Amino acid sequence: MQFVLEPWHWFVLGIILILSELILPAFAALWFGIGAIMVGILYWMFPMMGLTTQLLTWIVLSVLCTLAWFKFIKPLSTDKTKAGLSREATIGQVGMVIQTNLDHGQVKVRFPLPVLGSDEWECRTLSPVQVGDRVRVVDILGNDLVVQPHSNN
Repeated sequence: MQFVLEPWHWFVLGIILILSELILPAFAALWFGIGAIMVGILYWMFPMMGLTTQLLTWIVLSVLCTLAWFKFIKPLSTDKTKAGLSREATIGQVGMVIQTNLDHGQVKVRFPLPVLGSDEWECRTLSPVQVGDRVRVVDILGNDLVVQPHSNN
């Protein structure tokens, strides 16, 4: 009795590999599982595929899925916050004044992307500003951001 691979074998292998990703920390089995499911679909559509063709197709599709992950998908998931960045990356960030007349003449500024881990900061200002004004970070003094009105020029 000879063992014959059927399309459902590839589907089961793919599901097992994808579920093994819950246990394995490498994040590589997922792409091999997706490759196996794709081979199952191709084998179902083209039942004349031989075992060697199936295995080579699985290897190629798995490698292509892995490369696509690192080249196209993973860069989309990078952290867009400014948390942990240096002083130079923080200076120049533009935000909007949402509250004035705080203690010590400070203003509260909301930034579109978090700056140093927070999207709202109580800042020192170099000149008077109103609620709704856009301000730009020009310096960091201790734990305070120093801002000045932002000109669109």
